[in-house]
Amino acid sequence: MNLEIVAPISSFIALVFGAYLAYSILKKPKGTERIIDISNSIKIGTTAYLNRQFTTAAIFGIVLSLIIYFTLGPITTLTFIFGAIFSALSAYIGVLIAINTNMRTAESARRGIKDALNTSFSSGTIVGMSLAGLGLLGTTCLYFYFKDPFLLVGLGFGASLIGLFARVGGGIYTKAADVGADLVGKVEMGFPEDDPRNPAVIADQVGDNVGDVAGTGSDVFQSYVCTLVAAMILGITIYGQGGLIYPMIVLGIGILSSIIGTFFVKVNHIDARNAINRGMYVAAILISIISAFVSWEIFHDFKAFYATFVGIIVVILFAYIAEHYTSPDKIAVRRIAKASKTGAATNIIIGYAISFESMTVPIIVFSVSILAAYYFNGLYGITLLAVGFLSITATFIAMSSYGSIVDNAHGMIEMAGLSSKVNKVMNKLDSVGNVAKAVCKVYVIGTSALAQVALISAFISSAHLQTIDVSKPEVISGMLIGGMLSFLFCSLIIKAVGRASYKMIEEIRRQFGRNRKFTNRKKPNYARCVDISTKYAIRGMFLPAFLSMVVPIGIGILFGSEALGGLIIGNLITMLPLSLFMIIGGAAWDNAKKFIEAGNFGGKGTPAHAAAVIGDTVGDPLKDSAGPSLDVFVNLIGIVALLYVTSSLAYFVFI
Repeated sequence: MNLEIVAPISSFIALVFGAYLAYSILKKPKGTERIIDISNSIKIGTTAYLNRQFTTAAIFGIVLSLIIYFTLGPITTLTFIFGAIFSALSAYIGVLIAINTNMRTAESARRGIKDALNTSFSSGTIVGMSLAGLGLLGTTCLYFYFKDPFLLVGLGFGASLIGLFARVGGGIYTKAADVGADLVGKVEMGFPEDDPRNPAVIADQVGDNVGDVAGTGSDVFQSYVCTLVAAMILGITIYGQGGLIYPMIVLGIGILSSIIGTFFVKVNHIDARNAINRGMYVAAILISIISAFVSWEIFHDFKAFYATFVGIIVVILFAYIAEHYTSPDKIAVRRIAKASKTGAATNIIIGYAISFESMTVPIIVFSVSILAAYYFNGLYGITLLAVGFLSITATFIAMSSYGSIVDNAHGMIEMAGLSSKVNKVMNKLDSVGNVAKAVCKVYVIGTSALAQVALISAFISSAHLQTIDVSKPEVISGMLIGGMLSFLFCSLIIKAVGRASYKMIEEIRRQFGRNRKFTNRKKPNYARCVDISTKYAIRGMFLPAFLSMVVPIGIGILFGSEALGGLIIGNLITMLPLSLFMIIGGAAWDNAKKFIEAGNFGGKGTPAHAAAVIGDTVGDPLKDSAGPSLDVFVNLIGIVALLYVTSSLAYFVFI
């Protein structure tokens, strides 16, 4: 059997399965007239923002394509364009599914938790299958056409560039709306979550889609492509054709395993969290078993399987650790909630302490996994560690998208004023969704970090370096600059969120008026708040993208490839703990607020609740803007560095 065809066939099956689920979900009833009206407002804001974002990104991409054409050649330009288009397409598909299934999820909640979970998770599965299917299909088809994985580096570049635009823009957008809605609506006016009187409420709902669905989709897509390309390059360099096709097959089998896992997501009584986790465990077990057979069939040993299996184990461990620090049922979140009783200062102090603590175990797990993978199969083993980690990407994207869809549906139910019984159903699913989104954000960090490790391995091989000598001053300088970039990047993102939030708060206060009395008789100007978020999100995208391309090329030209290797290593060393700190800590702050809103420590309207809201606004730009954007930034730097050292080869092969 020609094992190479497993990957494209699996990706095609994923797309067909996603289309089948979409057909099934879209036949479900849309809901009440009020729900449909709210959904239409969210659709208009979401599509308007995405059209503006990707139009702007397209102009930037066209200019960059011309530069790539004259410096790196037509093949790199072509693969760059394909990567950008596929990345944007994955974001668009995810958002289109989300904005057309959120109202159906809200309607399903009227029939009970089982129907609501089935609708929301099936909707998330469509997004997961579309993303994994497009990523694997696009990469394998281009490889079959060019027959040289070195020519696919531009594919990762295009995917990472669009991923950065989607993550940065979406993160700024959603947090500007969220912070403004919380500080003015909740703290100043005493409104509940998603109150229709709040002018920022629609912008906040739009933000769930452009930030969590589109941003996460493009983010994971670029990690998926970058890892696969790096593994193919290193595999063919070390093991020949077998080393190239093994990661393709593992990712293909991973998609099929994820499809089977979805059939195990069934509610037992009211435990939706265990139902979703069950699907993840089934997918992980299946890919573990099958990858062992594939390893033996290709290499006649299990070394490749051992490295892959380490990556699968790390996925499960990362999910467990993230849940431990972000679930309202665990001690970390409850400590932050308890600290809120004495004010915002203690909430923030304890939140920061837990955020710093939360990165310890993941870093240890990450480090041990790299050592284990290298022990089993050298540099190639490290790339297979990343492949194993990404093998059930479809499952994790389904979980993440599920969280965003139920968040939107919950907001619609509250805005539409549906019964408390329906709201109670959605509360349960939304609570699980909050943890699922936090778990998936940690997963995304892991994918990017491991993709960067794979890129470093491919970089060392492609640059013909035996090692990177950290005793050289230029390498030390490169590492320091790379480490500094993570902090500079976060500063740019958080300042952009701050500027946008300031304008949003001013606008909300202006609409409420000086007397602070606002009734349902006058519909808020939702469009004005949507426009503010859109404007500042678009402005904030460019400088981070510019830095990610100019700095590595400049270091390579000025100091050489070894210093450039130091740059990407230094960037990884600061990116991983910093992004874990921000994402886990921000999610813990958010869920501490929700824990109090559930009636603990006095519930809504108490000083503890007001303090928790402030803590949540501190964590918001960390977990949804800077942290998630940072993991795309690190991969874009890595792929630009790899493109720099392989560009001459790519050009001469074409000639």
